[in-house]
Amino acid sequence: MPRTKKVGSSGRFGARYGKGVKKRVIEIERVQKRKHVCPHCLKPGMRRLASGIWTCRKCGLKIAGKAYEPGTG
Repeated sequence: MPRTKKVGSSGRFGARYGKGVKKRVIEIERVQKRKHVCPHCLKPGMRRLASGIWTCRKCGLKIAGKAYEPGTG
């Protein structure tokens, strides 16, 4: 998968879609792929399982949240 310093993971889109869209994709992916703090065990082990489904790798808690981050509302 092609990636550069400027476009990062959105390098897979090549010359398509424009700079603004690629920038938004980079920010969304950066938020969704990082480890989040689990509300139950308070350890950074929460990962995205699917869209809106979050699971903690430390305590096994599974919750529903936002599509790109585990928070609600």
